[in-house]
Amino acid sequence: MKRKIVSMPGDGIGKTVLPESIRVLNAVGFDAEYIHADIGWDFWCNEGNPLPQRTIDLLTEHKVGLFGAITSKPKADAEKELNPSMQGKGLQYFSPIVGLRQKFGLDIVVRPCISVKGNPLNFIMKNNNGGFDEPFVNAVIFRQGTEGLYAGVEWTNPPKVVRDALETNSKMKAFKDVPSEEMAISTRIVTRKASERIIREAFEYAKKFGYTNVTICEKPNVLRETSGMMLSLAKQISNEYPGIALWDTNIDAQMMWLTKNPEIYGVIVAENMFGDIISDAFAGLIGGLGFACSANIGKEVAVFEPTHGSAPKYETLNPSIINPIAMILSACMMLDYLNEKEKADRIRKAIDKVVLDGKVRTYDMMKLKGGPDVFKHGACTTQQMTDEIIKSLPNPS
Repeated sequence: MKRKIVSMPGDGIGKTVLPESIRVLNAVGFDAEYIHADIGWDFWCNEGNPLPQRTIDLLTEHKVGLFGAITSKPKADAEKELNPSMQGKGLQYFSPIVGLRQKFGLDIVVRPCISVKGNPLNFIMKNNNGGFDEPFVNAVIFRQGTEGLYAGVEWTNPPKVVRDALETNSKMKAFKDVPSEEMAISTRIVTRKASERIIREAFEYAKKFGYTNVTICEKPNVLRETSGMMLSLAKQISNEYPGIALWDTNIDAQMMWLTKNPEIYGVIVAENMFGDIISDAFAGLIGGLGFACSANIGKEVAVFEPTHGSAPKYETLNPSIINPIAMILSACMMLDYLNEKEKADRIRKAIDKVVLDGKVRTYDMMKLKGGPDVFKHGACTTQQMTDEIIKSLPNPS
């Protein structure tokens, strides 16, 4: 049967890069029907819901989605852009990708950050001989996708029942004289079951692909209960994987070490926000968000997306200047998930060849400031990069 993939371009450049990934999937021989689904800022503004029920229904039915990008704005700005007829009705904007993760239990968020040889944006460092070394970065971040600070359990002007509950903790004494109307509270919720699942998945991935270490990246010296639980579980689970070393780092120290010796890290696992931070940081070492792909995997549904945002300032540029590689690599992760690894590997080899040859480069790969004049300096269009990747696809083995 022909596979059915839910296509969710979303906002901004998502509408540009997602069709490019489908062009590559078609070229490699992946036989699928792509079913468009509504998601993103326009639907918030006009319907008061950036994740309509009709899109949830499509994913419920077809199980696999490709996602482009979304625009998110702070609470006050989101309220202002609502259709006037819906303002003042208590509607609140909530990120639709976060909503998808929570709705479908997409708790395993996998973000590979792996250097591509020849990429001019790869991380380099000075060596003792006066030259430069280019360490091979091969880190895969496992980010818990449904809990932590992104769970959305928060209040501005917390109600009395919440305030009373919080004040059972002695640490709240520091805020006893702060009126509730001057207070905003976010919770960081970490559960044993979800933590065990993400940590075990990280170890299984390391075992499958030959990584020698798994790092738990948290902050247990301060966040003693939540980070403490994750570290404790990681230590327990690591006993089941004697050939894989468990390292633990604090998120702040990790941000220093990732530019000091990034090549030593393999699989990294963290809570939602810390995983978000560390994956973007490692992405910066392999060329930035133009190369950063990700998977959101649950027990029944999976959604694949680049980690970049919607970059609305580039949406209307014609021709487009956007680097489509992150979206195409996300499509490769979808192929892996669907047991189409041979096709995924062919696409990755084509990307490797195009980057190494260096004949066709998007503006970010040339370290140019984005704008319509980048073509005068030799940058390619989004479509030209896709064309080159398609042209470089190796024949089936």
